[in-house]
Amino acid sequence: MSLKNVLVVDDEEDLTWSIAKHLSKDKDHYKLTAVNSAADALDVLKKKDVELVISDIRMPEISGLDLLLKIRENYPDTKVIIMTAYGSSEIQEEANKRGCFKYIEKPFEINKLRQMILDTVEEKKGFEGKISDFQLSDLIQMNCLGRLTNAIVVETGKKEGSIFFEDGNIIHAQVGNSVGEDAFYEILTWQGGRFAINRGAKAEQETILKGWQSLMLEGLRRADETREKAANKAESRESRIAKIQELLSKFIETKGVHMVVVFDSEIKPFVVEMNNRFKSKYKIDEIAEHVENLLKQEKALSGLLEMMDKKELTFEYIDGLLKLTWLPDDLGFLLLLADQTSNFGLLRIETKKYMKSLVDALS
Repeated sequence: MSLKNVLVVDDEEDLTWSIAKHLSKDKDHYKLTAVNSAADALDVLKKKDVELVISDIRMPEISGLDLLLKIRENYPDTKVIIMTAYGSSEIQEEANKRGCFKYIEKPFEINKLRQMILDTVEEKKGFEGKISDFQLSDLIQMNCLGRLTNAIVVETGKKEGSIFFEDGNIIHAQVGNSVGEDAFYEILTWQGGRFAINRGAKAEQETILKGWQSLMLEGLRRADETREKAANKAESRESRIAKIQELLSKFIETKGVHMVVVFDSEIKPFVVEMNNRFKSKYKIDEIAEHVENLLKQEKALSGLLEMMDKKELTFEYIDGLLKLTWLPDDLGFLLLLADQTSNFGLLRIETKKYMKSLVDALS
């Protein structure tokens, strides 16, 4: 079995020489390469399959931060240990828990680094993170720990925000017209998105005075709350869908009923139930598009007639019925499609019977 490659990167030649010398005793466990610049590290990464990179953040020319972004882009399975002389034990502990990186603060005991390397290459539990897990909070921490002067630009959906650093201090953040701590906390709650670094960029104003450690801890707390709320909302949505599906599955058993659909307030199908015999006949996306166009025309007509707050739209055909019944409180509406074998009067009664249960499930 071939040995895994470990790469150490630091512009301090004395340090890399010392690390290489002391870790030579583990040559039966991994292959160690030590370089003194990010450019040299990238050359090594092109030639070797590297399991673990140990890097300083603050280096000339190509910084350790730029190196990590390159690794994230091109070698996403790589594990990383960050060496920093400007640590915050509370921040590092939080980062170590999340598992994207491990931090070790200079000056460190060589045996501590040695054990971290062995735990990684031997795949012991506790360091399962990869650089592909790199998040915005990691990027912010490394700007602070490296005492860098940069700006991070973050984009998610149609939103864009910027965070400015001066010698590692977070001094300004902006999202639209919002600035300062509120903007910073909002950016940290964004899920996903893209980010880029503007090296050497300076803020035109200073809107944040709080220390970066306090900002990060509060920001991470708020981000966790946002994720928890999103998870609860998703769980609540799934629960509501299940309740509505149960209701509609009973409704669909009514004689002559082809399809029952609950649309939300934005005229999007929320829950769809079709009689098995007609599932290949009806395409809900096409139906939804035509329903939306129909309601635009209806809105224009009702405005012209000065008749608002619609309750039902019913279309009776020779061979069937299409009925839209609105739910109260702008919750959406129920679409019912049935053929001529159904009892239209009974369908009206059945619709009323199910409306209260639908409102309860949607509220």
